[in-house]
Amino acid sequence: MTQVLLPEGFAIHTGFKQRSTEGSNSFLRSALIGELNPGDPQVFPGPHSYNGSYTDMKLAWHGYELRIQSAHEGNDLVMLVTPLAQDPHLHLPPEMVFWANMLWGRPGQIAKNGRMIEAQFAHRTIRVYLAGKDAHDQDVPVGGAYFTAVLNKAIGLSTGQPRSIAEIEEAIAREKKAYRDSLSGFGKLDSVADAIQTVIGWDTIYEPEKRRVITPVSRMWNVRWGGYVLFDWDTFFTSTLASVGDRDLAYANAVEILREETPEGFVPNYARAHGWKSNDRSEPPVGSITVLRLYRKFHDKWLLEETYPALLRWNRWWATHRDRDGYLVWGSDGENQPVNLDDPTVGTRQGAILESGLDNSPMYDRAVYDPKTHQLEYADVGLMSMYIADCDALAKIADILGKESDAVALHARAAKYRSKLQTMWNAKLGIFLNRDLHTGKYNLRLSPTNFYPLLAGVATPSQANRMVKDHLLNPQQFWGKWVIPSIERSDPAFKDQNYWRGRIWGPMNYLVYLGLQNYHSPLIDRARQELARKSLALFLKGWKAHGHVHENYNAITGAGDDVKNSDRFYTWGALLGLMSLDEREAGTVPGQDTQH
Repeated sequence: MTQVLLPEGFAIHTGFKQRSTEGSNSFLRSALIGELNPGDPQVFPGPHSYNGSYTDMKLAWHGYELRIQSAHEGNDLVMLVTPLAQDPHLHLPPEMVFWANMLWGRPGQIAKNGRMIEAQFAHRTIRVYLAGKDAHDQDVPVGGAYFTAVLNKAIGLSTGQPRSIAEIEEAIAREKKAYRDSLSGFGKLDSVADAIQTVIGWDTIYEPEKRRVITPVSRMWNVRWGGYVLFDWDTFFTSTLASVGDRDLAYANAVEILREETPEGFVPNYARAHGWKSNDRSEPPVGSITVLRLYRKFHDKWLLEETYPALLRWNRWWATHRDRDGYLVWGSDGENQPVNLDDPTVGTRQGAILESGLDNSPMYDRAVYDPKTHQLEYADVGLMSMYIADCDALAKIADILGKESDAVALHARAAKYRSKLQTMWNAKLGIFLNRDLHTGKYNLRLSPTNFYPLLAGVATPSQANRMVKDHLLNPQQFWGKWVIPSIERSDPAFKDQNYWRGRIWGPMNYLVYLGLQNYHSPLIDRARQELARKSLALFLKGWKAHGHVHENYNAITGAGDDVKNSDRFYTWGALLGLMSLDEREAGTVPGQDTQH
């Protein structure tokens, strides 16, 4: 509900005052997508272009329904607030308030001067005008210069020069058309491109501590974490999603998460406001495959040069700090400085599990943590596969940059763990199994991470076909109307449908999909296409009904709104739609659903 001009930090806020015939008045000064408490405003996010040139949202609050639109008119901003509906028991329409101030201590002077608000900066002046009748309400809980207006009809605002409601509507219509035109190249998948641009657009922020534009996973998480939070693999996936339509934003996210590198040389699980980060643990290594994908799409060698040193340090860190008996394991190094004393998971078993990104996965229910080595005594198929894929992608980057000795070392590390991962193949069951290094036994609990050897290209063609036939397409395990559950359907934890205990996650589906791209047979090609189609159907279910992009989804019903710990507007949920865009680029059409 706030528009901010960069780099000045000049903000124009939108708020609403409930005018009641009895009792006190309520004032709404902010709203978040997906708020769940009684009385919270409900936001229905509409289109949001990557560059902010067009935005559209609807808002329901205290019996009122409103629409807020904005657009660029040259270098100016125009906004339009339109009342849509009102509870018949409410006799008075709401009052809206536009107020202006400077954010982050940036210099500037703002004053109301007659019928305009004037903001003066070192090198220019910006004037703001109300299109409507100023009510001059003196009883509003805002400071500084502001306009008030009774919202019994559309109210507008413009910068640069006064504009009528009709002129503002025309400007918004032009930018709306430009937005729709930008989606036309996606054909029947325009709704997917729209959803990706919308979730990336609304979740992208200016982060003032380091003066950068980034895309955290959701606005809700930013509030919870004191301003902003960047998660490791979440941000790399966001970079991939942004690349659908905005190269620079894709680059920014990849570069900025790598700049959060810790002194030990790894990308942290999280980096948040005020310099706090998880110095004890990382998260899944998907950085190199992300950067290589960006390079192959946009061909900017400087991106490789910018990101390569941090990617290489991170790659080396895994082999140095997370190798246990030749296997790769998760860990939490509680002695790393500085220690985040506010995080009780540092240096614990839970901290090591959090490094996996699969916070409560039943795969780790019986895994033992070794406090001496700070490692989970658990050889993880998923980690080893992602690391091998990271080595392979980084070796390709090294070749492009002429880093021959690095490429040799990366190929050697990949070969070492590729050989070790092959020993985790269970010929009887026909799948790669995690191994409990404390007991020496293999873990029979299966999740989508057991298919990640396809991502690393470790599985032979016959192994790949068997994994897909016997397990992925098995309705008792992973297949069905909604796929892929985060633990197999026959596992006792599946019925929990709680976070990583049975729910469906965009990143899991996407990594399995990337693995299927590495193999070709009639069975695998059909499975890949159906995975893309089923993922798209799941994604569009929540998107078309509510405009939501969910953090995770119920594997039984396909719902995303059924639990409180599934964020309603979380960037990586859009990975479920991205697969169909990849299929389109490859010239294939997702196949029709079949029974297996």
